Amino acid sequence: MRYAQRVTRLESEGAFVVLARAKRMEAAGKKVIHLQIGEPDFDTPGNITDAAVAALRAGETHYAASGGIMAAREAVADYVNRTRGVQLTAENTVIMPGAKPVIYCAMIALLEEGDEVIVPSPGYPTYRSLTRFFGAKPVPVPLHEESGFRFSVDELRKLITPRTRMIILNSPQNPTGGILTFDDLVAVYELANKHDLWILSDEIYSRIVYDIDFKSIASIPGAMDRTVIVDGMSKTYAMTGWRLGYGVMPKKLAEYMFTLAINNFSSTATFAQYGLIEALRGPQTEIDAMVAEFHRRRDVIVDGLNQIEGISCLRPEGAFYVFPNITGTGLNSKEFAEMMLEEGGVACLAGTAFGEHGEGYVRFSYANSVENIREALARIKATLATVRQR
Repeated sequence: MRYAQRVTRLESEGAFVVLARAKRMEAAGKKVIHLQIGEPDFDTPGNITDAAVAALRAGETHYAASGGIMAAREAVADYVNRTRGVQLTAENTVIMPGAKPVIYCAMIALLEEGDEVIVPSPGYPTYRSLTRFFGAKPVPVPLHEESGFRFSVDELRKLITPRTRMIILNSPQNPTGGILTFDDLVAVYELANKHDLWILSDEIYSRIVYDIDFKSIASIPGAMDRTVIVDGMSKTYAMTGWRLGYGVMPKKLAEYMFTLAINNFSSTATFAQYGLIEALRGPQTEIDAMVAEFHRRRDVIVDGLNQIEGISCLRPEGAFYVFPNITGTGLNSKEFAEMMLEEGGVACLAGTAFGEHGEGYVRFSYANSVENIREALARIKATLATVRQR
């Protein structure tokens, strides 16, 4: 049988591969501490679930408009206006079944074969995977540990060529937890404006920040003329299984996205969108408490990792990941992650799962209890001690 060549250009996502492997180990009787998956370990707040259940019982079980029900799109526009300091309307928004479809459809609409897309490295693997899938070329811009895992604007500038079509931003960032400064964002906008580039700004972790205020490139005057904001409900509202994401963009692009939705998944689950409305407009007390708990866990895991010989770890300002430097252990990223899973029973991801500039690092998700994080730290320390004795 023959298959389309493009499908061979797609990558898997390491977190799900390791999760499946860890589950098999657990089924065989081994206890594994899961620090590999980027999923909040909290339940969706009850008021959000109640709103969706009420919508189900009210008969909201039919097709919705391809871009989302108007009330949900209005809720997104109001939320983005309030949090980014912009003045957009529902016509600038689309609701989709997760944030990934927003990235996918935006790339379909904006990229031609042979285009170049500047992607952060280490960075979320879907960026480079989809870029290749659509026949474009991912061009990695390295993120530097010494600058809090930000890129150098000078390095970014040198990567732009006549083929460059898009710059992808992710701040707060997966896998490092790093955050771009407002000066970084201004520099990106100026480069994009000068070279007529699109900016895809993945802001899925925008509410999970510590000790600082979140900054979006959208707040720069004129930036929304060439920017797609990607956000969603999974991380902030512990709604990964709901599959609810949204995009904010110029109106013309939103119209293309509606047509792409019709030809792909028709529409997003109607009743679930009432949960989105309640999430964005309802009380935020549980969300604030969740972020405060992530803050506490961050400090536990960072302090613990920095006490282990051979490991050094920056204190990230956002998301729920740490990206420690493990070069002092004498192991490469893949060896470290493999050893921790097989011998230590701690699931994490090799830094190279996020691109070539991830070598020498691993990613731990601290979306787990403090008790489990402390147990994981003890296992990591004991496993490395065993290695040194060999």
